[in-house]
Amino acid sequence: MGSFLGHVLPGIAFFILGLWHLFNHTKLYSLQSNSYISSPWFPATKLRYLELYLIMLGSSISISMELFIGPEKHQPFDVDGTIPSNHLRNFEHSLISMSFFVYATFAVLLDRISARAQRGLTHILGAAAFGQQLLMFHLHSTDHAGLEGQYHLLLQTVVVVSLTTTLMGIGLPKSFLVSFVRSLSILSQGAWFVIMGFMLWIPGLIPKGCLLYNDDGHKIVRCSSEEALHRAKSLANIQFGWLVIGITIFAVTLYLGLVEKHSKGGEYSSVLSKEFEETREESSDCESLGKNRVEDTKSLLVERGFTPFDMER
Repeated sequence: MGSFLGHVLPGIAFFILGLWHLFNHTKLYSLQSNSYISSPWFPATKLRYLELYLIMLGSSISISMELFIGPEKHQPFDVDGTIPSNHLRNFEHSLISMSFFVYATFAVLLDRISARAQRGLTHILGAAAFGQQLLMFHLHSTDHAGLEGQYHLLLQTVVVVSLTTTLMGIGLPKSFLVSFVRSLSILSQGAWFVIMGFMLWIPGLIPKGCLLYNDDGHKIVRCSSEEALHRAKSLANIQFGWLVIGITIFAVTLYLGLVEKHSKGGEYSSVLSKEFEETREESSDCESLGKNRVEDTKSLLVERGFTPFDMER
């Protein structure tokens, strides 16, 4: 993952996955707003487990690149069987990919056996994967003080949202907003990965006063002064702010477009009027029920020898 392709390719995968979830959740909610229930993954038309199979494939490729294809010896261990220091980050990245592979594998298995707690367990597996991702980036062996550390810090804020909304989805299965934000956070992860790939490994895009150096087989951006580093971090913050604004505009526009496309004409007004009618019907039912109970009470007291005058008094 510590390269241009190592960030751009996973970024594209996260972006497509988030877009797929965002599209399906919005479409499902616009068609079935009253009976909407969130889903941790969506079956494809011809191949039910296509989404999960692609996650497994992408995770397998990532693990292979980190541990076997990327290293010069095509294996991550030293001659004495220990993990060399310059391969620690490879193992950290592979752990993230392994977590998503486990999530996708068990998601398929739980669906095949139709487990009773399938939806909740799948959410827990997804939360475990995001938790692993957050832990690895927070305790990353790379330099947290440099420009790359600032990009990773901003990435962690998005991963926290993915983790939190995934956990919330267990207790709030009917909340469209929870699913909407979770999909948006996955999409944002992908976009930020791509931005990191370009800004940290394309020499022409590296901020002024900073250069790309070779550090024990890994290319790292280092700045010539504290002022240059502070400027580079500020630019990263600005880029993240632009990303948040752009993703927000895109998500709301997509929502409005899908609702307009899949919702029937006048559905919202009819639904709203229907809700008011149901509320009025419930109120009238409660009033009639209360009156009937009062009349029943009065008739019962009269039968037992009390007159209406006594009752009122």
